[in-house]
Amino acid sequence: MPDTIKHKDLTDRILKAFYKVYNALGYGFLEKVYENAMLLELSDAGLKVARQQPIKVYYQGRLVGDYFADLVIENKVIIELKVAEAICGAHIAQLRNYLRATEIEVGLLLNFGTAPQFTRKFFSNESKQLKGEPHPS
Repeated sequence: MPDTIKHKDLTDRILKAFYKVYNALGYGFLEKVYENAMLLELSDAGLKVARQQPIKVYYQGRLVGDYFADLVIENKVIIELKVAEAICGAHIAQLRNYLRATEIEVGLLLNFGTAPQFTRKFFSNESKQLKGEPHPS
């Protein structure tokens, strides 16, 4: 099954950077510190990284909200960073909504909590097409 995971090589590189940052900084900083460190680590690894990437949310063809993904890697993977005791359903829902609102199909939720945790999510573009609503990139 590993061969069927979309962008597996890329997400493996991101997870390697996640553990490197976690091992260096540990637990207890604000999300922004981990975001900055991940930006440096991923950029140093030669990856294209965008931070605080805007995500527009549409309802019935009209813009109803703007969100910002913490990091977008190579325009292929959305990264949502958390500093929490554990990953919870609300965190996963947030990442899933980011995926649903974009053309990006793969997301990683990285938790810099008391112990490092991650979740990888996939949301196919075929599942995202809602009748009558534009689907922005």
